[in-house]
Amino acid sequence: MVKPRRVQLLLILAVLSFLLIYFLPCSNNAITEVKPSPVHILILSSWRSGSSFTGQIFSQHPSVFYLMEPAWHVWVSMYQNSAEVLRMAVRDLVRSVFLCDMSVFDAYMSSQKKKSDLFQWESSRALCSPPACDLFSRSDIITADNCRIICGEYPFSKVEEACKTYSHVVIKEVRFFDLKVLYPLLTDPSLNLKIIHLVRDPRAVFRSRQNTVANLKRDSDIVVGSQRTQGEMGPYNTMEVICKSHAEIYKAGSQATPSFLKDRYLLVRYEDIVRDPLARVAQMYRFAGLHFTPELQKWVHNITHGKGQGAQAFDIGSRDALKVSQAWRKALPFQKIEKVQNLCKDVMDLLGYRLVQSEKEQKNMSLDLLFARNSSE
Repeated sequence: MVKPRRVQLLLILAVLSFLLIYFLPCSNNAITEVKPSPVHILILSSWRSGSSFTGQIFSQHPSVFYLMEPAWHVWVSMYQNSAEVLRMAVRDLVRSVFLCDMSVFDAYMSSQKKKSDLFQWESSRALCSPPACDLFSRSDIITADNCRIICGEYPFSKVEEACKTYSHVVIKEVRFFDLKVLYPLLTDPSLNLKIIHLVRDPRAVFRSRQNTVANLKRDSDIVVGSQRTQGEMGPYNTMEVICKSHAEIYKAGSQATPSFLKDRYLLVRYEDIVRDPLARVAQMYRFAGLHFTPELQKWVHNITHGKGQGAQAFDIGSRDALKVSQAWRKALPFQKIEKVQNLCKDVMDLLGYRLVQSEKEQKNMSLDLLFARNSSE
């Protein structure tokens, strides 16, 4: 009886040894291979400031899940309210999107919603490639037109499913007017948030807004109230609020900043992007912890050195980006430029936009003088 027991014990030991050798290493690997926390990037800007283009710079990166202005749904659903009243709802929605919790849209969209019901969904390469759409590769450069035709009928659940597969979640939003309202997100341990503050010459913004008045009517009403958008001074009232908000955001992000903002705020001027696209995109990618691939470098060069005029709202096709950025110098009467400069002088001084004192300066001042400050300094 002793020998069979000994054999039985030896067999048990052999089985245990096998299990230890072949299964424990896998368990250890599972424990040590902790998935890195996602990086969250908020492109904070205002309408007609080059933010759709800048958003595309991130959207086309294969490591990025991108959404363009998700808070549009808040403002459309609650348009009777002011921007001040809606800011908490906007912040809560942005936080949920960063965490890939898309149930937050249930309050603002139909229960029968599809992916294509999301505002400007086709501008997100992530929603045009697996797992959100199977007809493109995740490494493809995908245009909104191609995506819209092919990928629109997928269920809304694909938005959350796709979001959870990316290392970076990037949101472009124009509905924040105060950096301090974002402090709870910057101190939230569940987020790894960085802010890119994109600004543009107020004179160029004003000129571009003139060309898209109908598109911006509802938003302008929410920003300043419908009464103050009427008449000759209506566009200037909106610009005054926009300029003041950029000044306050810049001061909060760069002057006497709280410790939790250290290395998490980056000011970028649109004019600097179009004057030296590869260098500025490389700067933003470094800030976000993204690799600037040769394919993306080629795409950035091509999209900023085309012949288009960028006339349509949200149009991010190939264009002569530097020429388009300076169109205000020929299109705006000097009297309007003076009004904008008077309203926006503080933020222009802060951000390094030189005031022009005459129509001659408006037409002829060199870009080096007009944009004296380098935003990387």
